[in-house]
Amino acid sequence: MSGVFTLYHDGRFWVGVYEIHEDGLVRAARHIFGAEPNNAELAAFAAGRDFVRLADQAREAPPVPESERPKRPAKQAKAQEGIGTAAQRALKEAVAERVVENKAARKRRAAAEATRRRELARAKARAKHRGR
Repeated sequence: MSGVFTLYHDGRFWVGVYEIHEDGLVRAARHIFGAEPNNAELAAFAAGRDFVRLADQAREAPPVPESERPKRPAKQAKAQEGIGTAAQRALKEAVAERVVENKAARKRRAAAEATRRRELARAKARAKHRGR
């Protein structure tokens, strides 16, 4: 198992991606820094709880098979600039997984709120019926 941390600028923010490569599979998680972090901030990030949290997120991310190595050297050089396509697929799957989980949680909260409101309305109707 090996881990790779890559820092890059995505056009708006500075983003750090932690990739875990094991048995031909890649798991990845990202951390958004915002402004460009200096060396001291990166060292504090690497030594702090944020990096541990990032590594945990990467371990929990769905595994994606590593793609084949590019044949042309230009493609290899371009691939080294930022994060790999396998890591991008892993991030995309993790986001999709979270979307599904959030949708289910939102439905549960809405159902609970509807039940609570219904019970409140029924209690109010009973109280009115009893003359209170």
